[in-house]
Amino acid sequence: MNLSVEISMYPLADDYIPPIQAFIDELNRHPNLKVITNTMSTQVFGPYDEVLKVVGEAMKAQHAKGKASFVCKFLGGDLRP
Repeated sequence: MNLSVEISMYPLADDYIPPIQAFIDELNRHPNLKVITNTMSTQVFGPYDEVLKVVGEAMKAQHAKGKASFVCKFLGGDLRP
């Protein structure tokens, strides 16, 4: 079973680009996942359990570094374009 997730990250900091880029870089470290980033959001596609694990760990790592809000949509299946 696969999962598709759309994520928008909003760091609560004046210098917001480095935390966003670090989050995206962390997601891209996993070769089993397809990560597509545009100016509005990042989309992650792959095996259900792996997507949840990787996204959760990446969010936790960012929260450990500073405050951030994440807006996410989770859709069952692989909806990559």
